[in-house]
Amino acid sequence: MTLPETCIRRPVFATVLSLVILLMGLISYTRLAVREYPRIDEPVVSVNTTYRGASAEVVESQVTKILEDSLAGIEGVEVMTSQSRSETSRINVRFTLKRDPDGAAADVRDKVARVRQKLPDTIDEPVIAKVESDSNPIIYIAVETGQSPLEASDYVKRYIQPRLSVLPGAADVRVFGERQVSMRINLDRTRLAGYRLTVQDVEDAIRRQNAEIPAGRIESQAREFTVVAETDLQTPEQFNSIIVANVGGYPVRVRDVGNAVIGAIDERTISRFNGKSSLNIGVIKQAVANPLDLSNAVRQEVDRMNQSLPTGMRLIVAYDTSVFIDRSITSVFETIAEAIGLVVLVIFFFLRSLRATVIPIVTIPVSLVGAFALMYLFGFTINTLTLLAMVLAIGLVVDDAIVVLENIFRHIEEGIPRKQAAMQGAREIAFAVVAMTLTLASVFAPLAFATGRTGRLFIEFALTLAGAVLTSGFIALTLSPMMCSVLLRHQERHSWIYNTIESWIVALTNGYRRALGFVLHHRWIVITAWVATAAFGTTFFLMLKAELSPLEDRGVVFGLVTAPQGSTPQYTSDTLRPIEEFYSKVPEAAAYTTISGFPTVVDGNAVLRLKPWEERTKKQKQIADELRPQLANIPGALAFPLNPPSLGQSFRSTPIEFVIMSQVPYVELQRIVDRFLDEMRKFPGAQNLQTDLRLNTPEVRVTINRDKLSDVAVNVDTVGRTLETMLGGRQVTRFKREGEQYDVIVQLAPVDRTTPADISDTYVRGRNNEMVQLSNLVDVREGVAPQSLNHFNRLRAVKVTGTLAPGYTIDDALKFMESTARAVLPPTAQTDYDGQSREFKKSGGEIYFTFVLALMFIYLVLSAQFESFVHPFVIMLSVPLSMTGALFVLWLAGGTLNIYSQVGLVTLVGLITKHGILIVEFSNQLRAKGEDMMNAVIDAATLRLRPILMTTGAMVLGAVPLALAHGAGAESRTQIGWVIVGGMAIGTLLTLFVVPTAYTLLARKHREGELPAHEPTPAVAD
Repeated sequence: MTLPETCIRRPVFATVLSLVILLMGLISYTRLAVREYPRIDEPVVSVNTTYRGASAEVVESQVTKILEDSLAGIEGVEVMTSQSRSETSRINVRFTLKRDPDGAAADVRDKVARVRQKLPDTIDEPVIAKVESDSNPIIYIAVETGQSPLEASDYVKRYIQPRLSVLPGAADVRVFGERQVSMRINLDRTRLAGYRLTVQDVEDAIRRQNAEIPAGRIESQAREFTVVAETDLQTPEQFNSIIVANVGGYPVRVRDVGNAVIGAIDERTISRFNGKSSLNIGVIKQAVANPLDLSNAVRQEVDRMNQSLPTGMRLIVAYDTSVFIDRSITSVFETIAEAIGLVVLVIFFFLRSLRATVIPIVTIPVSLVGAFALMYLFGFTINTLTLLAMVLAIGLVVDDAIVVLENIFRHIEEGIPRKQAAMQGAREIAFAVVAMTLTLASVFAPLAFATGRTGRLFIEFALTLAGAVLTSGFIALTLSPMMCSVLLRHQERHSWIYNTIESWIVALTNGYRRALGFVLHHRWIVITAWVATAAFGTTFFLMLKAELSPLEDRGVVFGLVTAPQGSTPQYTSDTLRPIEEFYSKVPEAAAYTTISGFPTVVDGNAVLRLKPWEERTKKQKQIADELRPQLANIPGALAFPLNPPSLGQSFRSTPIEFVIMSQVPYVELQRIVDRFLDEMRKFPGAQNLQTDLRLNTPEVRVTINRDKLSDVAVNVDTVGRTLETMLGGRQVTRFKREGEQYDVIVQLAPVDRTTPADISDTYVRGRNNEMVQLSNLVDVREGVAPQSLNHFNRLRAVKVTGTLAPGYTIDDALKFMESTARAVLPPTAQTDYDGQSREFKKSGGEIYFTFVLALMFIYLVLSAQFESFVHPFVIMLSVPLSMTGALFVLWLAGGTLNIYSQVGLVTLVGLITKHGILIVEFSNQLRAKGEDMMNAVIDAATLRLRPILMTTGAMVLGAVPLALAHGAGAESRTQIGWVIVGGMAIGTLLTLFVVPTAYTLLARKHREGELPAHEPTPAVAD
C-alpha cells in the first residue's frame, strides 16, 4: 500500500502528520533570530603593532614586511592587506569562509610569536584580535549637551553608557565626539629652563607625589579601624602645589612652571546633530542578537533616561539601521499576504469550488510554517532572504497539491466514487509529484555549496525554499489526497459562472489540441522558433547591464569628506558646515549628523536620515544625485554623497575598489597610478576617483646631531622623550574623581606648540647641570611624507576608489578599468579587486558555474527517476525558453543582471521543468497502455494543460507582488519577481509546444514493447 493510499484510508493519520509539521514549525518560529541578512562569519584577524618614533618607511620594512612574510604561510588566507603609518602597523588577514575564526586567530598568534625576535625590541607587543562582522553600531543616539562637552562626556560615561551597555543584546557602546576627562599639566618651557628643570623632573615629581597606597588598619581589643592614607591627588589645586624641586632654597611647584587644569585628553573628533554641537552614541549588537529587539530596548531606555537628565541635556535617536530591517521584513510579510490572495484567486478561478480550493490552500501555511522547523534545525534566521524564499514558495508549494487535486477532480467529474477517484488519481500522479519536487529541490543544491561571501548569503534562501518545496511534496502525497477523498463532490449541475469559465477552458483546451496537432505535423516551425527564441535570449543577456546588487532605498544618504593632508580637526569639521546647510534644505530630510576626524583626522562623515518611505516621493538615489554637484563644489575638500551598499557591506565601501600592485618604489608607483587615473577620468561612468596613496602629508623631520649630544653629555632617548612629552603628551599617572580613574597628562601648553620653530626652543639638561637648547643639537626641516604605505597580498599597492555616475553599473566601470590597465600599466604592475568590486567579480563567475551545476543536477535527478537519458533532455529544452522570457521582461522593467536576478534565473530552471515532467510522464503512461506516440503526446499535453495553466498562474501571480513591490528593500525584490513572471509566462507558452515536439523527435526510435508499465506509476525506460 502506497503512502497516498494509506492516508486516504486513514484520514486522522494524515491530519496528524500535517499537524505535527505545523506544531514543530510554530515552535521553531518563536526561537528563530531576526537579522537583515544571514550571518556570515568571514574570519578577519588584525595584527596591530606600535613602534613609537618610527616613520612609515621604517614601520614598513622593520615591522610590517616581517610579519607579512610569516603570516603568508597560513592556510586559507584569501586577502592580506596592511597599512604602515608613522608609529603604527596594521595588518588585516581575511580568510576564506571555510576557516574557523578561532582557529584562524590561533594560527595568526602562532606565526607572530615565531618572528617576534626579528622585530625591534622597542615595539609594543603586537595586538592580535578577531574583527567582528557585526562591529558597526545599529543605532546612533545624539546627545544634545546643554553644557560643556567635557561635562557632557563625563556624564555620558558615568550614567548613560553603563545603562545602554547592559541592555539585552548589546555588545558595546561607543561615543563619537566625546571629550575624555584628564588632568592636563600644561608646561611653560621658558620657565622650566629658567629654573634649570626638564620635563622628566616634572614627570618624576608627579609620579612620586601622586600615589594611592593602602595603609592597613588599627586593631584594639574590642574594635578595629581601617587607616586610609590620602596620598593621592584629586584636584587641580593639589597638582599645582606639587613641589618639583628646590632651586636655591626655593621650592619650585608645578604652578611655577605651568598649570594643572581639568581638560580633554584630545579633541580630534567633532560631532554635531542638526548643526548643533553634540555627542553621538553608537550601540553595537551582539552577533546573535535580534537587532529589532535591541533597537526597541534602546528606544525605551532613552525615553526613561530623558526624564532624569540634567537641564538642557536630551537624548535623540539620530539614526536607526533596524528601521530599514523592520520595514523591509514588514513589506515582505505584506507581499506574502498579497501573494497568497492572488494564488487563492487563481485556484478558485480554475476549480470554481470552495471545497476544492481549500485543498491546495491548506498546503501554503503547512509548508511555510514547516519550513521554519528546517530553518531552526540548520541554524538559519528570519531575514530578508529567507522571507524572500517564503514569497516564492507560495506559488511553488501549491503546485504539487494542484496537480494531485486536478487529477483526482477530473476522475470524480467522470463519475468515479471519490475515494476510488482519490486513490486512482494519486496513483497516476505520485511519480510526477515526486519527480517535480526532487527536481525543484535539486536546483538549489549547487547554491547550498557556494563558497563565496555573496554565494553564502543565499544558502539560507536556497535551503529555505527547498525545505518548503519538500514539505509541500510530502503534503501533496499525504494530506491532499485525503482531503480530496473527503471534500470533493461530483455535481451534475453547475452555476452559469462555472459553466461559462468551463466552456472557456474547454475551448482553450480544444484550440490547444488543434494547434499542437498542427505543429507536430510541421515540426520545423517549432524547431525554428526554439532556435530563434534562444538567440533572442542571448541578445538580451548581452544587452542587460551587470552589477552586484540593486541599489536599495535604505532611507539614508552618507556624505564622505576628505580634507587636504595635514588639515586640523577643526578644518575638517568646518568643511562639513556647507554639507549641513545643504542637508537642512532637503525637503525629505528628517535629521542629519556630522562627525569629523573619523577614521582619520582628515576624514568626515555626514549622515542624512530621510523621512519614512511613505512620506516622500523621491527615492534615496534621486536625493543623492541632487546633492552630488552641491557637495562637489565645496572648496578645499573632496566631498561626495554615497548610497549605502547592500549585502552587509560597510557604509564607507564605494562601488569601485581597484587595486594596482608593484614592487617599485612608492614614488614610481604614484606616477604609474597617476597615468592610470588620467585615463580613467576620461570615462564618464566613474566619479570621485581617488587613491589611498598620499605622499604629501606635511611632516617636521628632526635630525639629531649625535656628536653634539656627546659633547654636552645628553642621551638620544632624553631628546626623544622630551619631544614626545612636550609635543605628543605623556600619560604619567592617574587620578581619582568621584569613583572614576582619569589620566594625568604632561604636555607643552597649546600656545607653545603651534609652529615647527617651537621644537628648537625646548631645553634639555646637559653636563654640569647646564640647560641646552635643542636648536644646538638638532636640525628641524619641514617636508612631506606618506600618510600610509599600503600592501595588498604582500605587494606594495595603491587602491583606486570611486563612485558610479547615474546610468552606469559596476560592470561598466570595471571593464573600462581593466582595458585601461592593459593599455597604461607596465608589465611589472599587477591588478586586483577589493570590497564591492571583488564581490562582484567573484559572484559573477560563481553564479554561472552554479547555473551550469544546477542544470547538471536536474538532468541527473531526472535521468535516475525516468531511467532514461533522453527524456530529461526533452524536458530541459524548455529552460532556454524561460530564460529568454525572463531576460526580456527584466530588460523591459529596466532591471540588471545582479545576484538577485541571477538566483531567480536558477530558480526558474526548476520551475519550468515541472511542465515538461508532467507532459513526458503522462505520455509514457499512455504509451505503456498501447497508444501510439503521436496520439499519446497530444493526449498527455491536452490532459495536463489545465494543471499546467493552474500552476503557472499560481506561480506568476504569486510573484507579481514581488515584481510590483515598493517600500524598504523593494528594489531587490522586484528583480527576482520580474524574472519569475517573465520566465514562467513566456516559457510556459512555448514549452507547451516545444516539449511535445522534442518528445516525438527524440523518442521516435523507442519501441513500444520496451515501455513497461510500472506500479504504481508507469514510466518509460530507454
